[in-house]
Amino acid sequence: GRLIPEEGSVKLGGLDSVSQKLREVKRLILVACGTAHYAARVGEYMLEEYAGLPAEVDIGSEFRYRKPVVDKETCAVFVSQSGETADTLAALREMKEKGILTLGITNVVGSSQTRETEVGVYTRSGPEIAVASTKAFLGQLATLAMFTVYLGRQREMALVMGKRIVSELSKIPELAREVLKSAPEIKKLAKKYRDFKNFFFIGRKYNYPVALEGALKLKEISYLHAEGYAGGELKHGPLALIDENFPTIAICPSDSVYEKMVSNIQEIKARNGRVLAVATEGNEEIKKLVDDVIYIPKTLEMLTPMLSVILLHLFAYYMAVLLGTDIDRPKHLAKSVTVE
Repeated sequence: GRLIPEEGSVKLGGLDSVSQKLREVKRLILVACGTAHYAARVGEYMLEEYAGLPAEVDIGSEFRYRKPVVDKETCAVFVSQSGETADTLAALREMKEKGILTLGITNVVGSSQTRETEVGVYTRSGPEIAVASTKAFLGQLATLAMFTVYLGRQREMALVMGKRIVSELSKIPELAREVLKSAPEIKKLAKKYRDFKNFFFIGRKYNYPVALEGALKLKEISYLHAEGYAGGELKHGPLALIDENFPTIAICPSDSVYEKMVSNIQEIKARNGRVLAVATEGNEEIKKLVDDVIYIPKTLEMLTPMLSVILLHLFAYYMAVLLGTDIDRPKHLAKSVTVE
């Protein structure tokens, strides 16, 4: 696909044949597993807020055993790096049996998912060799943002909003390069936190799925216990675990839920918990509240996950380096999960 800045729209050639069908869609179901599932959850927020379409996200391994209520105005979107994930493919085949429109967001060209979906979009992230998915996740987020613009402009998204999203999306590669310059700082933080055995990752709205992804990466390649939570859920039980030996990584860019995240951080600090914050450049106030902070450049709220997750991937990487684990091939895991 490509961006069309002057029109505030995008070109997704793989969807041309079903353009009219997509205009008639009233509901979206996104199905994925693992990291792709977290990308889909970010996409859920994007699609509802900017395309105005009801969206729900399901894990492939659970969706296939449900009896989802779908109709001809439903579109099922399947997100996968490999295009060979067994549970996602099983869910896809079930939806095809029901006769609804199936759409794939896939990285590997010619994979089973690309052959079996009615239409699709390639993320074109290139070969991803390591088991833990990183650049494929970013490719999925970018594709979902473009898909949101595509559907939104078919509906009620104004030209000015389309232009704004497309413009900010075009800046992401340069902003990502800026984030990568923080690597030495993150390496120092990893040394500071290397002796802790348990971590919480918290976020809200667009960055709640990023908290889940950050926790997953730490588990996958560092073999440390980590849990991702929606910030507002801490008070419903997890706060009982907080003390000086249970740090929290809080993703709190300057967005629509920033004040709520500050409140969650205060709850943690009141219980002697350590907090490492991911915040927006220029936010000096956060330093008074947390133990450590790393910054991302300012961008649209819906695109902040594409920057915040890079920091979390780097944190997991440097923790794994310090702990001497096999980063490319973690124990017990496979790159493509082709069994149920």
